[in-house]
Amino acid sequence: MTPNAEFYRIDTALIVPQVDPADWSLRIHGMVDREVEITWDQLRAMPMQESDVTLACVSNEVGGSLIGNARWLGVPVRELLARAGVDAEADMVLSTSAEGFTASTPIEALTDDRDALLAVGMNGEPLPIEHGFPVRMVVPGLYGYVSATKWVTQLEVTRFDRAKAYWTTRGWSDRGPVKLQSRIDVPRRGQSIPAGDAVIAGMAWQQHVGIAGVEVRIDDGPWRAAELATAISADTWVQWSIDWVAESGAHTVECRALSVDGEMQTADPAAPAPDGAQGWHRIDVSVA
Repeated sequence: MTPNAEFYRIDTALIVPQVDPADWSLRIHGMVDREVEITWDQLRAMPMQESDVTLACVSNEVGGSLIGNARWLGVPVRELLARAGVDAEADMVLSTSAEGFTASTPIEALTDDRDALLAVGMNGEPLPIEHGFPVRMVVPGLYGYVSATKWVTQLEVTRFDRAKAYWTTRGWSDRGPVKLQSRIDVPRRGQSIPAGDAVIAGMAWQQHVGIAGVEVRIDDGPWRAAELATAISADTWVQWSIDWVAESGAHTVECRALSVDGEMQTADPAAPAPDGAQGWHRIDVSVA
């Protein structure tokens, strides 16, 4: 798990909102059978569940650190939407935060079997203020800009052709599914290590799909299968490692992941905008 204090933050708010839970409520409206308003006490009285979910920012570069894994406590969003009764023609939920930020989430991601939550807890503690206290959204498999609304106060059931969110009005894609990615954490880029037995290790992820394998190659040699740690779930990243007998000199190390549904991570590079970075993570290492 990523400690709360180390979990990445990307906010549009210049000042972190200070929301008193006694004054907080969630309004569910739009293309619904009935409007629903839920207070803090009512939400806290509902059955809660814990889910381990990895969240990633769409602006994360290949090999970047804008990603974290946490244990979230909350109420499934689908249960709250069921109270309101969702119109069959709706395909999006526009969530709004206390400071006015909006995110457009595909409705199927909030109503299918994934653990999309209105979260009130993080890693066994009350949700930290900087991570959205009193309530935030957590949706596996989507980048945060379309799903991870902090300090959430409204869920408007609507359609993509009727409403736009904060980042989609600025040219980012509407739906934001997380791309298949892997990174090398050990050794670090540019690090000098001694010759001999070494370990190359890192993470791979494609939330709500899962990782079937990771391959590593050195200096354009053959791809070798890495060993995967046991995954917590398909909604979390997975650790991988491979042994390496490091020889003196300069070396280039690359990794790529294979998803459970058979997709191989592409080598074709792409910048984060408009729908997430892609390409193989590559580092240079010096062996003494």
